[in-house]
Amino acid sequence: MSESEEDFAAMFEASIKTRRFTQGQTVDGTIVAIGSDVAFVDVGGKGEAVIDVAELKDDEGDIEVNVGDRIQAMVVSTAGGLTLSRALTRGAATLAQLEDAFNAGLPVEGKVEGEVKGGYEVRIARQRGFCPFSQIDTQRGTDPSQHIGQVYKFRIIEYKDGGKNLVVSRRSVLEEEQRAQAVEIRKSIVPGAVITGRVSSVRDFGAFVNLGAGVEGLLHVSEMGWSRVLDPSQVVQPGEEITVKVLRVDEEGQKISLGLKQLSADPWSSVGATYEAGQVRAGRVTRIAEFGAFVELEPGVEGLAHASTFPPTGRANGWTKSVSAGMTADFEILSVDLEKKRIGVALVPEGSARGTDAAVSEAAPVPSAKPVARAERQTGPAAQEREDLREYAARKADTGGEGFGSLADKLRGALKPREK
Repeated sequence: MSESEEDFAAMFEASIKTRRFTQGQTVDGTIVAIGSDVAFVDVGGKGEAVIDVAELKDDEGDIEVNVGDRIQAMVVSTAGGLTLSRALTRGAATLAQLEDAFNAGLPVEGKVEGEVKGGYEVRIARQRGFCPFSQIDTQRGTDPSQHIGQVYKFRIIEYKDGGKNLVVSRRSVLEEEQRAQAVEIRKSIVPGAVITGRVSSVRDFGAFVNLGAGVEGLLHVSEMGWSRVLDPSQVVQPGEEITVKVLRVDEEGQKISLGLKQLSADPWSSVGATYEAGQVRAGRVTRIAEFGAFVELEPGVEGLAHASTFPPTGRANGWTKSVSAGMTADFEILSVDLEKKRIGVALVPEGSARGTDAAVSEAAPVPSAKPVARAERQTGPAAQEREDLREYAARKADTGGEGFGSLADKLRGALKPREK
């Protein structure tokens, strides 16, 4: 072995100690030595990678690079050191190299030359390949011509007839890159983190937000605003970029819960200073339930006017004839429970000046109703009323407390299943 070959052998041995690379990865490096068969490329770390000198020659057979030049190449092997190839990245691969790339699952560079039936014609080195429409991207574009003329990385998924029949996929390359990026992105997705994402779809129950590399989180309708949101599409739109807060991360199920309202002040934080029993405030009835009416006093602050606080009519649920969703009126504040975020209110009749000594009648019964079939209780209007009640009155186990008194007892009673 000549002295020159011994030097190259030593350099090759040192290349084993390079930083970690993966097969198919594209790297930039500096040529540090050129031998008769191989050249050494510094790609960072403590050693060098090797590349065939033949890949550094032009069409006339002359070496077109010098020591110190920067080149870009692909890692084709990590066994016993790093081996690079420029052919796969410059579209100059031979049939043998394309077959090796197919067997090893390595990406190759190709140019989309035109649209054909069912997909695209792709030029890879001197060969023509076919890429189905479904394999050109991770998402189906609206304009197929947007890819024509573009140079992409493809993976050969079918190699037949000695390389004359190639089927390639860009989608598999993109998905692999996304998986690698997703691992890094998930490291930053922790409860309490504030991140930016793009709305991918809007549903009745909320919206899915793409946080990058295909990682999605759910922004539930209940977390969109402090006020009750009935239509998520009125808050966010597909394609819109929004900033959200990470509420919960289920590592096992890979579920990410997001919040939007948490980025603004909770209106209840100032309720203690602005609301007190005896005040008369304007409010808007947002919805009617069998047990009473929900009243929005300001965005995000809702009170409950229990059915027993309305003037008696002599008939069950007769009070609902004078109250409708959307109406505005004056309501007296009966009680304020900051811990459980509850406000009890009562409608102030027109022309009257209700005093501050108004209270909920202890004897007033919860309006009765006809027995409801089990299936209806689970899925019908009564079920929605019970859910509304739970939302308002079951945030915590109630221990009684001054100011809410019998109203809290009635609410708990309304939650109990009706007897047939």
